[in-house]
Amino acid sequence: MNKYIVLIAGTLLAFGSAWAGIKGSQHDLGGGGAGQGTSTATTEVCVFCHTPHGSNTGVTAPLWNKTLPSTTYTRYSSLGTASLDGSEVTVGSVSLACLSCHDGSQAMDVVLNGPGSGNYNAAGSEIDAAAIGTMVGDPIPKIGADLRNDHPISIAYAGGACTGTTADCDPASASSGDPDFKVAQYASINTQDQWWVDVSNATTTGTANVREKTDMVLYTRDFSGTNGPSVECASCHDPHEDTKRPVSFLRIANNNSDVCLSCHIK
Repeated sequence: MNKYIVLIAGTLLAFGSAWAGIKGSQHDLGGGGAGQGTSTATTEVCVFCHTPHGSNTGVTAPLWNKTLPSTTYTRYSSLGTASLDGSEVTVGSVSLACLSCHDGSQAMDVVLNGPGSGNYNAAGSEIDAAAIGTMVGDPIPKIGADLRNDHPISIAYAGGACTGTTADCDPASASSGDPDFKVAQYASINTQDQWWVDVSNATTTGTANVREKTDMVLYTRDFSGTNGPSVECASCHDPHEDTKRPVSFLRIANNNSDVCLSCHIK
């Protein structure tokens, strides 16, 4: 696997390149793509999510080219499951970027900066209203606004055991939180707190203490004024990885429930 190696604040970090990528995948809505309704107006691939100019700064997804939904979500926590012991924050971060298509509240081709010149619209507009509409398929891939039947998102990792730490964190030895979770790795990247769970198993060979595409990425959120690692949609999913193992867009193959067991001790 090709990697870009970056030395930041004394920490060696590696970011893997995508294997299969977006082009031709279900996330490719451009002409010739495999997405759910593909455009007859453009063959561009990246424009449906990203733009080099005029991006939405209200979301942490890089150079995001979409308006965000104003949907009110029903959370997993409303089930009252006794085993759910992590603090929640508002649905946001990269999860809200995913839900801007996957909750079905707006057309998948609504963007801020359309392909070509002079097509910027701060309120968002469709690229190809005739060919692309809202996502369909309940409850997958259109998740909708009811998240009770989906893995919790925007929730503190390990019951909050690692919130406020500025070093690698083992929930089993933490003074609070849930010990039934794997160690969360920590690094300060561009002066920002970052956490992830190293993944190394029979099918995935990772590099210890190095954040890679095949690790479970935990996204930094503010839990009552203190930064902590949060589980988000992109913790388990890589939108740029279309290898079917057995389904697309997982960070690693789910052989023997490896996705689940990357974080959970069971």
